[in-house]
Amino acid sequence: MNLYFELLQYPVFSMKEVNALYSSERTARAAVEKLLKEKLVLKIRNGLYTCVSGENGGPVANRFQIASAITPSSYISHHTASEYYGITDQVFYEVYVGSKTRFHDFEFAGYMYHYVKEQINEGVESPEFSGGVRVTDKERTLLDSVKDLNIIAGLEEVLSFTKSVNSVDEARMVKYLEMYNNAFLYRKIGFIFSEYKKNIGISDAFIKLCKDKSGNSKRYLSNGIIDPAYSAEWNLIYPKNIKSMKNGEIDNATF
Repeated sequence: MNLYFELLQYPVFSMKEVNALYSSERTARAAVEKLLKEKLVLKIRNGLYTCVSGENGGPVANRFQIASAITPSSYISHHTASEYYGITDQVFYEVYVGSKTRFHDFEFAGYMYHYVKEQINEGVESPEFSGGVRVTDKERTLLDSVKDLNIIAGLEEVLSFTKSVNSVDEARMVKYLEMYNNAFLYRKIGFIFSEYKKNIGISDAFIKLCKDKSGNSKRYLSNGIIDPAYSAEWNLIYPKNIKSMKNGEIDNATF
């Protein structure tokens, strides 16, 4: 048996897959150690491995597959999910991973993997032919990005992402918003979607729902607003140039 070729069928593997091929765990461990020394296998983190590609000498697994295998419940989220969908024009070296089980952040092959505590358990998909990738759907990805725009995704990134989404499933958005049950999230989503209503085809009924659920206190849309404007409709302070923000630069397009 050629263990390397056996393991190539798994983008990411653990000792569970190796043990199934041997009569004892000790023998299986020795076989993996041999492949590690021969630089045919790479250790991602404790208990998690990937083969080395014979074509380019890099890991067989991509960052999306690795993130999806860190824990039994892990999946890619936030701007990592938007990268997977190809609806961002930026390259990030931080990978955000939702999971029921906590893990310590770690670095592998130039990417830093960050744990994100799971708050709702809906909106995660396993695309066909993805090699084991689990990812938040576009609606939850957008919602999570807005929710955490001061923590993970900056405002420019969120606006660029929103502008790139052609349409959203309103029923999904409503379901996820109800699960989060956060008045400020309703307000942020309602305000941003009202700015991009024509781009993403959102209905007046959805905007009204967000407004009705958004609370009354005055809030800032994001941190670090230098040139503020105020929306009395949403009781929200936002950057005056919000319609020309794109990745921290001024975009001449109007919408």
